[in-house]
Amino acid sequence: MSVPPLSAEETSPRRPLHRPALSPIGPPRPVTLSDGTQAWLVSRYDDVRQVLGDSRFGRAELHAAERTALPGNAGLVGDPDLLFNQDGAGHLRLRRALGRAFTPRTVARWRPWVTEIVDRSLGRLTARQPPVDVVAEFARPLPVAVIGRLMGLDPSLDEQLRRWSEYAFTDGSHPAQDVERELASFYGFGSALLADRRQNAGEDLVSSLVRAADAEGGIPEGQLVALVCGLVTGGQDSTATMIGNSLLHLLGERLEDWPRLADETAAGIAADRLLHMIPLGDDPGSLRRARTDTEVGGVVIPAGAVVVADCATANRDPAAFPADQADDLFTPLPRPTLSFGGGRHYCLGVWLARLELTLALNRLAVALPRLRLAESPEEVVWRLGGTSRSPARLLVTW
Repeated sequence: MSVPPLSAEETSPRRPLHRPALSPIGPPRPVTLSDGTQAWLVSRYDDVRQVLGDSRFGRAELHAAERTALPGNAGLVGDPDLLFNQDGAGHLRLRRALGRAFTPRTVARWRPWVTEIVDRSLGRLTARQPPVDVVAEFARPLPVAVIGRLMGLDPSLDEQLRRWSEYAFTDGSHPAQDVERELASFYGFGSALLADRRQNAGEDLVSSLVRAADAEGGIPEGQLVALVCGLVTGGQDSTATMIGNSLLHLLGERLEDWPRLADETAAGIAADRLLHMIPLGDDPGSLRRARTDTEVGGVVIPAGAVVVADCATANRDPAAFPADQADDLFTPLPRPTLSFGGGRHYCLGVWLARLELTLALNRLAVALPRLRLAESPEEVVWRLGGTSRSPARLLVTW
C-alpha cells in the first residue's frame, strides 16, 4: 500500500483539499511511504494512543544522520534539537522548562489581550471593501500578532517571521541552499533573542523560558534556540492553517451553522470539533521508530521499523467517536482528540491554539453574520505542504 502526498480522490471536486482521504481503519499493516520508506501504519484510535504514549516507540532515532530522507525531515521539522524530535531525559528537561511558562492557567490569563488582538484584526478586515482575502487580512496576521506579543517581539518583525515560517515548514519546493540560508538566519535571530532576554528579562514567554531553563539546568543552548524558533513558527503557522481551513469548511459546506458561532460556548465546542476533524497537513501521520519488538493491536511490530501513527484516521474511528456524531460541530467530543498528538510529545500549545480559533470564529460570526465565500471552493488557491495545508487565498464578502 502506498501513502502518497495527494491522491486522485483528494484532488477531485467531490473531496475538498481541507478534508483529505483517510486510510482504512484496521489492525497495523505494512505500507510504503511516498519516498519509498517501508513502514507500519497504525490507524485505530486505541492503537495510535498506544504508539504515541509507549516509550518503546521514539522520535530521536528518525533523525539520525543516515536517515534524513524520511518524510517530514526537511527544514526546522528535521532538526534533531527540536523538542518534538527528542526523547528521554533531554526531552523531559525541555518540556518541563516550556511547561512552566505555558500552563493552561497562564493561557487563560492571556485571554483579554488575545481578544484585543482578534478585535483589532477584525477591525482591519471589516475596514476593507469586500470581496477580501480573509487569509491575508485576518487568518495569517492574527496569530503572528499573538505570538509576537507573547514573545515580546517588535511588530516590525511580522513579515520576516512569516518568511521564516515558510522555510521552516518547507513543502519541498524551496532549493535546499535557500532553506539552509533562511534557517541559519532564523537560528541567529533565536540565539540573539535568548541572549537579550538573559540581560533584559521581562514578562514575555522567552524571558519565562530562560528563567525556567536556568532553574532546570542541563539544557544545551542549541535546543533552546530550536525551541524558541519552533514556538515562533509553530505558533503562527498552525493557527493560521486552522483558521483558514475552518472558514473554508464552515462557509463552503456548513453555512447554516455560521450564526450559531455567535455564541461563544458553541464556538468553543465547534473549534474543538474542527481541530479534531480537519488535519493540518499532508503528512501520512506522526512518525516513530520501534526500539524493540512491540505488540500493537494484536500485531507485533519489529524492532527498527518506522511506524506511522495516523492520527487523522484514528480521529474518525467509530469505536472511539460515534459515526452519527462524526460531523456534529456542536456536541462535545466524547474522547480526547489526537490532532495534537499524545503521550510525551503532546503539543503544549493546544490551549492557545484552541483559544485563538474560538475567539476568531466567535468574533467573526458576531461582527459578520452574513459572511460568505466570494468564490467557489473549486477556485480556492491552496498552499500545500506536509506539515500544514490550507487556503493560500480565500475571498469572502458580507
